[in-house]
Amino acid sequence: MLELFAFLLGLATGSFLNVCIVRIPRELSVVHPRSHCPACERELSWYENLPLLSYLALFGRCRSCKEPIGLRYPAVELITALLFLALSLQGFSTAAFFVYAALASALVVITFIDIDHYIIPDVITLPTIMVSPALAFFVHHVSFGDSLLGILVGGGLLWSVAWLYEKARGQEGMGLGDVKLLAMTGGLLGWKAALFTLAAGSVVGSVVGIGVMIAQRRGIGTALPFGPFLAAGALSWIFWGPQFLDWYLSSAGGWSAGTWSTVVLPMIGA
Repeated sequence: MLELFAFLLGLATGSFLNVCIVRIPRELSVVHPRSHCPACERELSWYENLPLLSYLALFGRCRSCKEPIGLRYPAVELITALLFLALSLQGFSTAAFFVYAALASALVVITFIDIDHYIIPDVITLPTIMVSPALAFFVHHVSFGDSLLGILVGGGLLWSVAWLYEKARGQEGMGLGDVKLLAMTGGLLGWKAALFTLAAGSVVGSVVGIGVMIAQRRGIGTALPFGPFLAAGALSWIFWGPQFLDWYLSSAGGWSAGTWSTVVLPMIGA
């Protein structure tokens, strides 16, 4: 029953996240007006706004104007529901589950906004950074000190990388939105998670970047949003990060300089 509740909660949350993805970049309210068709602007009835079910029942089209409904809408709902379900299976406390679910929701919104607009909204990252130490103090999913250090390590490390890139290449390699995103991740998950997120995001970003360059026959200057890769790294930490870190430390003797040169530094040239 708990897993079913988490899945249904994820579906409902995903429906709201779709609103955030569309409206936040336009600086519109996410609560008013009610959901409507973007083509004919008719306000949707409650039974047209049921996550996944309405899309299937309407065959992916508006009931009035018959314009196609973007596949992203049910995809965001399903992704969020699956994330909530996966979190419910990890054995977290109830309070920790809701912290991680909120983080996963924010990462979904950030991912799709960054893909569309190459921005990471401050309205998501900055308030989360500010409340992260308080959440750590009351929820105990990480220690209070770990949260503060995570903000400093996450934000400071990525800001340093961005500064070095700009000095070396004479152009901006990433925006401050990425810096705030990693600071937010560190605040909620701790400093080890911030390092893991940066490393994992860099590896995935490098692989995807090389694939895009080959597919599109573009050079090394191909621009890709880094936020989605940081989001993937943060989610990977929640599900597998501590276990991976324990395995690595026991088998390879820790995070060596060679590891950082092969994992983190490729991001500079991505």
